[in-house]
Amino acid sequence: MKFSANLGFLWTDRALPDAIRAAKAAGFDAVECHWPYDQYVDAVASALQQTGLPMLGLNTRRGRTGENGMSALPGCEDEARAAIDEALAYAKATNTGAVHVMAGFAQGADAHATFAENLRYACSQAEGRTILIEPLNGYDAPDYFLNRTTQAAALIKEVGAPNLRLMFDCYHVQLTEGDVTHRLEKLLPIIGHIQVASIPDRGTPDHGELNYPYIWQVLDRLGWDRPIGAEYKPTGDTDASLGWLSAV
Repeated sequence: MKFSANLGFLWTDRALPDAIRAAKAAGFDAVECHWPYDQYVDAVASALQQTGLPMLGLNTRRGRTGENGMSALPGCEDEARAAIDEALAYAKATNTGAVHVMAGFAQGADAHATFAENLRYACSQAEGRTILIEPLNGYDAPDYFLNRTTQAAALIKEVGAPNLRLMFDCYHVQLTEGDVTHRLEKLLPIIGHIQVASIPDRGTPDHGELNYPYIWQVLDRLGWDRPIGAEYKPTGDTDASLGWLSAV
């Protein structure tokens, strides 16, 4: 298996360029991040070029204080599209392959229609990049608009853009829906990225409710050959948490 270091959680004590170099030294095959916008894009691009690691993805901004994205918020279309434009520009400058468009806290038909239109906009502006949507669990993100894989699949079908894909985070899916391996098999044609962490503590993927060695086998059988995002929260020093990686 190949793995991507999610630098939103790993090596957060370092500037992003130094975290990229740390991921390379640790043996990761790629990196990804959350919100890199306070980091100088030229320094990030230089670190990626020096290490040879691809940046797989980044998120649109959360938005106003207390928000978790804006793209499903009726009345916030201008802000949402500015955030999409910003994320795509940063992705272009760093040769990042995907942008996760964050929905935000919303409910109802108007939120659905707003999110769908903003996703159409993002897909049309992506210049060959993938647009990702990710269902989040209700424990960590109560009232987040997108919360189930079935809802995400329906949106992807409705929007109808070939570059709109599902970010399948095993941590979120297990907490909300369970049945992770069957869902991986069923949804594989629309999955653009996979992330992992233990359940329920969101730690290293080597303990808890999910049997990750079995999941690696399932993904291998399904032919998944892209890096899997290690989006877990280390309890201390990141380097000290990497025993799981050498055991895969």
